[in-house]
Amino acid sequence: MKTHPEHPADHHDQLKRLARIRGQIDGIGRMIEEDRYCVDILVQMRAVHAALRKVEEQVLRGHVEHCVAGALKSPDAEQGREKLDELFAVLGRYGM
Repeated sequence: MKTHPEHPADHHDQLKRLARIRGQIDGIGRMIEEDRYCVDILVQMRAVHAALRKVEEQVLRGHVEHCVAGALKSPDAEQGREKLDELFAVLGRYGM
């Protein structure tokens, strides 16, 4: 796991969202144990997917605003290129 103390990202909000998502997932587990209606379970699963996408978006935004922007402002041009390459690799994994 990479950490970059020179560019601290505030992930506190994401931790709160992930705690809520964990609760949603636990609720889905209970729904399955209770043999609830499949469509109701699927609706809750879509809600979890949407919530995870929101966290993902916030983490990516933070990375671009702090790490990538900081590297591009750096006098070290290679550092900026490396962060851009890394960003494009991440976006490529998302099919963008």
